[in-house]
Amino acid sequence: MEILDYIKGQKYDWLIDSDRFYFQQLFETLYLELSAYKTPQKVLLAEREPVRFLAGFLAACAANCPVFLCNPDWGKQEWEEVFNLVQPNLILGDGNSGGWNRILYTPLPMHSSQLPISNTIMIPTGGSSGKIKFAIHTWDTLMASVRGFTEYFELNQVNSFCVLPLYHVSGLMQFMRSFTTGGKLAIFPFKQVESSQIYHIEPSEFFISLVPTQLQRLLQNLDLTTWLSQFKTVLLGGAPAWNELLEKARFYRIRLAPTYGMTETASQIATVKPDDFLNGKISSGEILPHAKITICNEKGEVLNSNQKGNIIIKAQSLAIGYYPDIWKNQDYLQVDDLGFLDNDGHLNIVGRSSNKIITGGENVYPIEIESAIRATQMVNDVCVIGIPDEQWGQAITAIYIPKKAEISSLEIKNILKEQLCKFKIPKHWISVPTLPRNTQGKINQQQLQEIVKNVLQISLK
Repeated sequence: MEILDYIKGQKYDWLIDSDRFYFQQLFETLYLELSAYKTPQKVLLAEREPVRFLAGFLAACAANCPVFLCNPDWGKQEWEEVFNLVQPNLILGDGNSGGWNRILYTPLPMHSSQLPISNTIMIPTGGSSGKIKFAIHTWDTLMASVRGFTEYFELNQVNSFCVLPLYHVSGLMQFMRSFTTGGKLAIFPFKQVESSQIYHIEPSEFFISLVPTQLQRLLQNLDLTTWLSQFKTVLLGGAPAWNELLEKARFYRIRLAPTYGMTETASQIATVKPDDFLNGKISSGEILPHAKITICNEKGEVLNSNQKGNIIIKAQSLAIGYYPDIWKNQDYLQVDDLGFLDNDGHLNIVGRSSNKIITGGENVYPIEIESAIRATQMVNDVCVIGIPDEQWGQAITAIYIPKKAEISSLEIKNILKEQLCKFKIPKHWISVPTLPRNTQGKINQQQLQEIVKNVLQISLK
């Protein structure tokens, strides 16, 4: 079994600052118990502690059990949604006490819905909608992503410093790269890193993956900025980064690698190499070897370089469906993002088709307005959406966190008049203390709409 071979071949110190023998013992126990069932069990993996998560994940994969990666912090409604969808046989997750009792085995009645493909790995994705769904991957699709990554960066081994959740594709793939290439893996909560409680590794030998909001927070601390500048590569993804943040990283010589990818592609399929970034390249990067991207118009016709259109992805790492449905056509995926390939073949993202705002007959993409608002250096964070408007069809609305309490929307608007067309300047401005972003930095659009609805109702009274 390939997974068992990988485990046997691990070096004693592959999982930094963790008990390798405890991991080995836990994996073997779980693997034997899961393998003892006559039919593969559907497993919900909701383990918070990293070593136990990884042991449970590998045991389920090795035993050919369909495994669903779950966020232990989901609320009651989210868990009900997941249980109704999955109807699991076993749950591996947090209990109320330490030690072995933290593994909860809850046999449930066998459900007739079984995937026709064995050894499936279901990775949660909600995008910006907030509704949970699971992209169906296999060990092979994840390994295709690993091979594309190592070939692109010309590596034999990948050492990863992981501060992102393992149940998310961004954290899981850091583990996969290190585990399957014989590299080292360090896992630390971001809060611990942010408070400078850092394990003393040699950063120049490691990759670290961040989302833009995490990078922003680390760059506010000079010591952490210096530490970050020592990493071999700082992968940046999960959400669009703004120009001010990228320029600040470039100023401090952070070896940043902006990426483009998603759960459905098992992480990045396009990445800017650090040297190109430091030399001023602005894009989502070159296409990785295991993937291919074409840009098409609404008729499906392939467009030339520098022509904006729909992004079509072909990749060996593509998911095969959303649970429980297998996609009929697994050869390509048309995503909601709009972009173009420049003369160098680098991917450039324009915005999301579903986020497009049509106001007074004009098409507006929020990312352009958000970048302009951030460039004023008057906000810590901002999100732009369109809301129904009887006169204009949609009214552009900015929800923002001011850097200082006394900053008014009028001040920001006056600066924007020099940067944007009049119809692109937001009509409504809503100041908030926080924006509803998840751990990957993505906005929960449902919560955002509620904020706007409540505030505008109050303002109209």
